[in-house]
Amino acid sequence: MERTTVPGATCRAAAALAALVAGVALCAGDLLARDFPFGSRTRSVNDLGNQYVPLHAHLWDLLHGRADGGLLVNWQSGYGSSFLPDFGTYLSSPFAPLVALFPRDRIDLAVYAITVLKVASAAAAMAWLLLRLRPGRRWAAALLGASYALCGWTLAADYNPMWLDGLIALPLLCLVGEWALAGRRRIPGVLIVALAWRANFYTAYMATLGAGLVLLVRLSLAAPPRRQALAAAGRAVLTVVLGMGLAAPLLAVVYLGTEHAYPGRLARFHPVPAENLPARLLPATYDYSSPALYVGTTALLLALALPFHRAVPGRVRAAWTALVLLVALSLQWAPTSLAWHAFAVPQGSSYRQSFVLCGLLVIAAWHALSYGPPGLPALGAAGALLTLTVAAASRTNLVHAHTWPVLLLGVAGALTGLLLLRRSGQRGQRGRLAVLAVLVLLGAQTGESAASAAVASGLRLKHLDDYAPWGERQRLQAAAIARADGWPRYRTDPGREQTVANDPLAVGGQGAAYYSSLTSDVLTRTLTALGGGWTSGGRGVQSLDNPVTDVLFSVGARVHSPPDPHQTRLPEDTAAPSVTRRDVPPLVTVRARPDHAAFGSSPYRNQELLLGSRVYTVPRIIVRGDGGTPLPGGRVGSGNALTGPSVSARCPAGTQVYLAAPHFSGTARLAGGTESAVPFHYDQGRALAAMEPLGRAPASGRVRIDLVPDRPGRIPPGAVGCLDTARLSTAAARLKATGATSVTVSDGTVRARLPVGSKGLAVLAAPRIAGWRCAAGDGPARPARQYHGLIAVPLDGTETSLTCTFHPPGLRLGTAVGLASLAALLLLSAATAVRRRRLSTLAPTTPPAPRERVTAAP
Repeated sequence: MERTTVPGATCRAAAALAALVAGVALCAGDLLARDFPFGSRTRSVNDLGNQYVPLHAHLWDLLHGRADGGLLVNWQSGYGSSFLPDFGTYLSSPFAPLVALFPRDRIDLAVYAITVLKVASAAAAMAWLLLRLRPGRRWAAALLGASYALCGWTLAADYNPMWLDGLIALPLLCLVGEWALAGRRRIPGVLIVALAWRANFYTAYMATLGAGLVLLVRLSLAAPPRRQALAAAGRAVLTVVLGMGLAAPLLAVVYLGTEHAYPGRLARFHPVPAENLPARLLPATYDYSSPALYVGTTALLLALALPFHRAVPGRVRAAWTALVLLVALSLQWAPTSLAWHAFAVPQGSSYRQSFVLCGLLVIAAWHALSYGPPGLPALGAAGALLTLTVAAASRTNLVHAHTWPVLLLGVAGALTGLLLLRRSGQRGQRGRLAVLAVLVLLGAQTGESAASAAVASGLRLKHLDDYAPWGERQRLQAAAIARADGWPRYRTDPGREQTVANDPLAVGGQGAAYYSSLTSDVLTRTLTALGGGWTSGGRGVQSLDNPVTDVLFSVGARVHSPPDPHQTRLPEDTAAPSVTRRDVPPLVTVRARPDHAAFGSSPYRNQELLLGSRVYTVPRIIVRGDGGTPLPGGRVGSGNALTGPSVSARCPAGTQVYLAAPHFSGTARLAGGTESAVPFHYDQGRALAAMEPLGRAPASGRVRIDLVPDRPGRIPPGAVGCLDTARLSTAAARLKATGATSVTVSDGTVRARLPVGSKGLAVLAAPRIAGWRCAAGDGPARPARQYHGLIAVPLDGTETSLTCTFHPPGLRLGTAVGLASLAALLLLSAATAVRRRRLSTLAPTTPPAPRERVTAAP
């Protein structure tokens, strides 16, 4: 194994330059694209707007003491959800707390700044690694470090800020492997592994696999004796195990959180056509479903030249080239793809491990450059391979018109810079020619990456949903919620007219809406049974605008906002949101005679079952087609507002008419009513339509609902419900009279005072997720029971208080593993220190006798 003697100052300078180039190029790309914060186009595409920005807003509230809940329970989402798994999945990065430095209404800017900082950090880490792998010029390490940080994977996935921690983790974990080879820095290595796995376990897993492959190549090239090789590998494995052990308190909670999450959609791996891989090596391409392998033309040419670079030892060329090819092939094979993704097919792109291959390409490029610039034969061979790559890519639809000018400029800059660099070396010059070469290469890299970032941003907006950054709409919503808020006496729901799927986290309140990969199974199934809708395969639960569920979940205030103009593309409605108030029972109610019958297919009967009172009339319906003929099975096709299908029923005069059609997509409107058409959204396997209010039944009782489907769907029997609001008020008053006299909530603890003689079942209006334990009176705490998906505790008539506490599943186990790992690390460190001290005391204390000088005879 060759020893590197690169000074720390050189590494620091290279890291700083790499971070600067990467940060400037990323911002320049957003400036070219006129993206936020440099222009009017939003960056909040897909889950960035729906999940990550609202979650960072909630973190801001936690850090400033303004959130409802704490690290254990998030009382703002899903009527009470476990927050620590979300924290471990989305917010445990060491960069995330930086949001606290920004104003609350600039949360989008805070997330963007963190994104730029993470990309710059990844560039710095890779530059540092390259100089530790092999000595070289610091500007060259900076150039390739920036090319790694601005790879196609980054440009395609920078709207997933938590994944960028994996981009940083890969070079850091490779450094840990270098320390394991040298048998030093165990404690920093363990801490880096722990930090990487704590920041984002998903990409850290992929980065760990990639670093392990790099370590194997380094061992094969060093070819130490078998005992030394096994010892180095053992040190590396031990470092990873101890680091993961230190991160176990979060990892165990996240793992068990996924076990209790709604399963979502099932996915299968489908490899992309082979020609798509070379296409994604080129700049200015974008595709959500193929591996983004762009690393810059300079790095690509160097990696392609490596097998032909005579100055590089043959074993080095063969080893790194083989590793790159094997990892590239593993992207396309189902078993290895499954292994890369922790043996779970991702719901989305199947190439989330692509950053590892990008890192390997950059390492290969470094070995080609650190031995000296490739000569004309090697560059010619690389150029020929690049030509074949372009020819294969041109047959795909991934190459766009803007790809060619960016590619030509990148090739021209790369070849010019490399040839100038080689010429300066041949002449022994380190002056103007070398400086010009460096400037050309850095300029080409920056310009090419900036252009690619701008193109990717524009194409991403065309393919994915997008959401407006914080603006006047959110400000008005937050102000209305703050005025109406009465937590924990009652909940304030941000409303059905959502801006993003996590509105309660973004604008405040305590609603049903919640979108996470860890949305609990019991929450989704309970709200679906009650008529709720969802998106994202069941993991994006929506608010339900229904007075019965408001009574059930103690929603005393509900915000009604105009439709979001960013989604509807309609002119912005500047009217302030309105608030509907309702007299509701407290969070804890008592059911003297609980009905434990299972939920059925009718959401109206399910609501009544949980309420304990009959408040709906569910009439027989007739679904008619365009010509007025009945439709068997209630199946409807696409139609229009004039001749579309309709639903007929009879309701008691003055009752509130609801339509529950979870498998219908389009609009519905009560004929003769004054309300506008109500949208329903259904997409098989992806979205389920919620129950919606349509208006009041006329005096005649004859109800006709006009439908305008936008895709084939179905109206089920019993789809219409007629709500008697007077009966509902009576039922609510009864629950309030027998409910808790006071309720206090603090993070994971709920305490309630109950009326004397309460008997039956105390029900806490929160989903019974795993981890709740309750005690009635002075009795022992036991796992909470479930009453139709809600937390329940039996009462025998003697208890006057109730205490429920929440402990996330896995926290105790993870803490025990973490403490054991810490103890093992301390013991190993102490043993190592003792052994070194013994060796130093056994060493001779007297200096050796001077050797006799021998002089040559004249």
